[in-house]
Amino acid sequence: MHALTGMLEDSHLAAFEDLPALVTRYVRACGFSEVDIYLADLQQSVLRRLCGPGEEEAQPTELKIDTTLAGRALQEVRMLQGGSDGGDPRRWWVPLLDGTERLGVLCLAPLAEDDGIRDRMRHLASLVAMLVVCKRSFSDCHARLVRSRPMNVAAEMQWNLMPPLTFATPAVTIGAVLEPAYEIGGDAFDYSTAGSQAHVGIFDAMGHDVSAGLTANLAVASCRNHRRQGMGLVRNSEAIERVLIDEFGRSDRFVTAVIGDLDLRTGLFSWVNRGHHTPVLIRQGRWISTLKCPPAHPMGLDLGLPVTLCREQLEPGDRLLLYTDGITEMRSPDSGEFGLGRFVEFMIRQNAAGLPVPETLRRLIRTVMKYHENRLHDDATVLLVEWHGTAHEQLSP
Repeated sequence: MHALTGMLEDSHLAAFEDLPALVTRYVRACGFSEVDIYLADLQQSVLRRLCGPGEEEAQPTELKIDTTLAGRALQEVRMLQGGSDGGDPRRWWVPLLDGTERLGVLCLAPLAEDDGIRDRMRHLASLVAMLVVCKRSFSDCHARLVRSRPMNVAAEMQWNLMPPLTFATPAVTIGAVLEPAYEIGGDAFDYSTAGSQAHVGIFDAMGHDVSAGLTANLAVASCRNHRRQGMGLVRNSEAIERVLIDEFGRSDRFVTAVIGDLDLRTGLFSWVNRGHHTPVLIRQGRWISTLKCPPAHPMGLDLGLPVTLCREQLEPGDRLLLYTDGITEMRSPDSGEFGLGRFVEFMIRQNAAGLPVPETLRRLIRTVMKYHENRLHDDATVLLVEWHGTAHEQLSP
C-alpha cells in the first residue's frame, strides 16, 4: 500500500512517457521483479509496449491480441499466467481497465507467489490504468504509440471529440466502435450521464471529408451545449439544426441522427429520429424489433417536418443497437451488402457466448472489415446500450 501511495504522489509531475520509469521505481516494493506496460492500438489489433525516454528509436514490442496469451487476457478481461510468444511462463498478464475501457495489459514477474498476489496485481493495474488515462490526453507520445499509420485531419477531430469507447455503471453499459479508424469523416457518437438519466446519440454527416467532420463536430457540440442547458430531445434537435443552418446556410451540410435518453431507474427509453436508421432492440438473446418512430428530416435541410418524441419500455438485460449505414449498406464486390440481418445475428451470437460488450464490438468490426477485404468506403459506427435494470440493488445490503 505504501508503494502505491508513493507512486501516486510522484505521479503528479510525471509525463505520460515517464510512467515506465515511475512504475519500475516502485515495482519491487509491490512484490514484483519486473513490469512492462502494454497498450492496445486504436483498432485493438495489437498490444504495444510503452517505452520510456531514450527508447523512442527502438521498435516497440508488439503482441497480437488475437493470437497471444496477453491478448486473451485483454479479450476476456481476466488475469492469466504464462509465457506469450515464448516468454517466461511465470509472468502474469493483467488487464488495464479504466472502468470498462480496456487500455491494455501489465506484464508482471512476481518475486514470490503467495495468497495476496492477485490483490497486489489488481491494485497495481488499477493505479497504472488511472495514470495512463490522466496523462494520455495531452501526450503526443500516447497518440503515436496507439496509432499504426497516419490519421487524417477529420479523424483527428472526431477521436478528440468523442467519449471513450466503453462506459459502465451498475445500471447500464455503453459501448461503441467506429471504422475506418484513421480516415473517418462524418460519423460520430456521444453519451453522457446525469443522475438517473443516460443520454446517447449517433450522428452521420453528409460526406466523407474534413467538411463532414466539421459538420459532425458542430452537431455533437451543439447537442451537448443544449442538453446542458436543460433542453429536451425535440427542442435540442431543432436547436442543432438552427446552429447548422446559421453556420453553413441551407446547403448539403446536413446530419442524420438518433438522440435519446434512458431512465436508468425505470428503463424508459425516449428518442427522436432525424432521418436516421431505426435502432434495433435485442431481448433475451432474440431480435425483438426495430424501434419505429416517425422520422423528421435530417438536421440542416430545414424541411419543416415535425419532430416526434417516441418512447419504448425496456426490460432488464435489453440491448439497443444504434448504427450508421456503413455497417449495413456497404457492399462487397462478391457478396453484396453486409445487411441488417447479418449484423443483428452476429450480435445475438456473441451475446450468447457471454463475451464482454467491448469484445463483442471489437469482433463485430473485425468481421465487417474482413467482409469488405479491409477496405471501407464509408464510416461504420455502432453504439450499443445495455440496460441492466435494478437487479444490483436487490443484492445490496
